[in-house]
Amino acid sequence: MSTSLLYHAFGLKGYVHQRTEYVGGEVCFVVEPAAGLRCSACRSREVIRRGGRQRRFRGLPIGRRRVWIELTVPRLECKACGAVRQAAVSFAPGQHGYTKRFARYVLELVRHMTMWDVAEHLGVSWNLVKELLKEALRRRFGRPRLKELRLLAIDEISIGHGQRYLTVVLDLETGAVVFVGHGKGAEALDPFWKRLKSAGARIEAVAVDMSQAYINAVRSNLPTVTLVFDHFHVVKLMNDKLSDLRRDLQRQAVSQEKEVLKGTRWLLLKAPKKLDETKGEVERLEAALALNAPLAAAYYLKEDLRQLWSQPDKECATAFLEGWIERARATGVRQLVQMSNTLSVHRVGLLAYYDVPISTGPLEGTNNKIKTLQRQAYGYRDTEFLRLRIFALHETRYELVG
Repeated sequence: MSTSLLYHAFGLKGYVHQRTEYVGGEVCFVVEPAAGLRCSACRSREVIRRGGRQRRFRGLPIGRRRVWIELTVPRLECKACGAVRQAAVSFAPGQHGYTKRFARYVLELVRHMTMWDVAEHLGVSWNLVKELLKEALRRRFGRPRLKELRLLAIDEISIGHGQRYLTVVLDLETGAVVFVGHGKGAEALDPFWKRLKSAGARIEAVAVDMSQAYINAVRSNLPTVTLVFDHFHVVKLMNDKLSDLRRDLQRQAVSQEKEVLKGTRWLLLKAPKKLDETKGEVERLEAALALNAPLAAAYYLKEDLRQLWSQPDKECATAFLEGWIERARATGVRQLVQMSNTLSVHRVGLLAYYDVPISTGPLEGTNNKIKTLQRQAYGYRDTEFLRLRIFALHETRYELVG
């Protein structure tokens, strides 16, 4: 084999091919260093060979055949600095038993296959594939840049059993996750605020839910930003109130009413245009609403609330919100009064959407990808690896993450 082919195909520069061995369906290229050895400490050429150590490195496969590079690594004594060390192996990273070309090939395959598939295809351990990917992710995403951030979204996600949570911060302009904190609540964000301050970022707006912990955390660390309450969480809270009311009515109803209310929970939460007439969903919902005035009031107020974010301007949205709050309070229904009070207290953040039209919607999509990432990998014992993979989600081929 020519030395040129060793260089171009396998990345071996400065080595000479000695022989090729074929054992058990595998290929082994035996090579030795060319002239010009250097001290691995000071790079001096004034060295004396003091024996060597035989090593084998996994190289790029040839078809389905595994390829090995065998090399006796010289042990050198340096006249310049006095060090006695093994010569550096230019084609292998550190003390690892594979070539740099092989490592790059693994990372290229991971872009198109799951880690299990790559490990099986190459005949290596899953842990090797994981460690190669983890190191590559650490180099690229170990410390995301924060200086250019302007618009943020903050939310939490449950990971696995045992009430384990991650707090995620998303750059709404690029779609990239810029921080993953362990746990939930204000404390999980403390490292992020420290890095953000040192980066000198000029944050203009932050989208969050109406959690008091997040509100306090943003207000204390970014007192001048526009705080926007996400409409997804507002609608979800209204749906929770509606479900709570239905349960109360179900408990209080007589037998005939219970039969009508039974199984109507998801019909109440569905948007009217998504009701399936062929399954009688429209008739069942209308029967339940006709049977109970408080339930009907709550349902129509729930549907009406969605219009808050489609008003022509902030002035119209303000009038709409005030009108909704008054109507909800006028019903006298406990759940609706509670909801009206909540919206009244948070009206500034709700209406801020018309100043900066952002939401945590993109972050909800990212959270779904994180859950898919976990399912396909059957969970992550290495939370640092999970964190790095989350940072890379915006560049990942989502359907093949695993």
